[in-house]
Amino acid sequence: MAFESLSDKLQNVFKKLRGKGRLTEADVDLAMKEVKMALLEADVNFKVVKQFIASVKERAVGEDVMKSLTPGQMVIKIVNEELTSLMGGEPAELKLLPGMAKTVIMMAGLQGSGKTTTAAKLAGKLKEQGKRPLLVACDIYRPAAVDQLKINAEKVGVPVFEQGTDKKAADIAKAAMEHAKANNNNVIIVDTAGRLQIDEDMMAELESIKNTIDVTQTILVVDAMTGQDAVNIAKGFNERIGVDGVILTKLDGDSRGGAALSVRSVTGVPILFAGMGEKLSDLEQFYPDRMAGRILGMGDVLSLIEKAEQSIDEEQAMDMAARMKKNDLNFEDYLMSMQQMRKMGGLGEILKMMPGVNMNGLVLDDSKLMRVEAIINSMTKKERRNPKLLNPSRKNRIAKGAGVDIAEVNRLVKQFEQAKKAMKQMGGINGLMGGKRGKGLGGMLGGMKGMKGMKGLF
Repeated sequence: MAFESLSDKLQNVFKKLRGKGRLTEADVDLAMKEVKMALLEADVNFKVVKQFIASVKERAVGEDVMKSLTPGQMVIKIVNEELTSLMGGEPAELKLLPGMAKTVIMMAGLQGSGKTTTAAKLAGKLKEQGKRPLLVACDIYRPAAVDQLKINAEKVGVPVFEQGTDKKAADIAKAAMEHAKANNNNVIIVDTAGRLQIDEDMMAELESIKNTIDVTQTILVVDAMTGQDAVNIAKGFNERIGVDGVILTKLDGDSRGGAALSVRSVTGVPILFAGMGEKLSDLEQFYPDRMAGRILGMGDVLSLIEKAEQSIDEEQAMDMAARMKKNDLNFEDYLMSMQQMRKMGGLGEILKMMPGVNMNGLVLDDSKLMRVEAIINSMTKKERRNPKLLNPSRKNRIAKGAGVDIAEVNRLVKQFEQAKKAMKQMGGINGLMGGKRGKGLGGMLGGMKGMKGMKGLF
């Protein structure tokens, strides 16, 4: 994921600070030098880095910090606050007109940025919020663009307006407005053509669309993998056509993260959403404070809760949480936990949002999880519900059915018993979190705590 290298480097810097009882100005200087190098290596704009370091240092060498009983923690708090401010401070909202008033969103971006897929992702998200979106195919140059939009739109259950590739984009957009009026669509998302780089023809076409229809918001889609170029692209579009918000795509990839840390400061344009995967549901609202927490290894529990609420059946989670307290879990519960974690993006993605979890380059092998599922699926219903029935002959049968060595079955059973002990502690977390969210999160975290105990299978 983006920021992984930066996160590791910053956490190493702060580990040194935490170990000091008192900080000197020289300590802060050395730490800021290391932070500066980490940010530059993450492809953050050098002017942004210079201003960031100056702001942190000014606050960090203040008397309140230097004489604090926990100066290292105070410096980390300052860095967290400054990172949050750098990315915009408060989360920016997509501006939607109320009721059935027509909100028109024009999507812009270079070819290959993921603009067409992102348009469908955004339409699906708005549909879930009770809106009536319409996707408009105005990319008349790329041969497969219209078909790609139609395929993705069908997957999210959103209609598409298209008139092929023979008409001008502005004329298609104008006709789409009449279609939206006749069909009671209140959000019109216009997918436009991109180029390999910013050029006059692309900008002129975007200006023509904006002059033909009343665009509420122009959203720029930028590939985070392009690093520092992403900031230059955003600046170029904003200066020519005006941009109201940015969507960063491929933030789940191995980008260094510089775009997310630079784009707001350089352009003044807020980041609205982040594309965190290839699935059409993988579009998250961008929260600067949560992203800062991820970068500094503080986790992102709020996003984790939201993922859980979207992916986990609340009734099942409540039932599991109740049985955790009784230490009455079985392999059917375990199987359900793994399936739910897959819906949330997999164990690796979940652990990245957990406070204090440092992956340190660890890659979790999903094929091993699939073997665990194969073992559990080779059990009878009675065996899954009552693991005490698993004697040597039954384990041999299960191993043959799953196509694994009996040692793997024995290891799974042993680790499951260890996981049960860990999950029994979840009653305390439910009480701490409280309410409906807490119970749902408790069930999910319980499953994860158990999975973390299964080190031999990852």
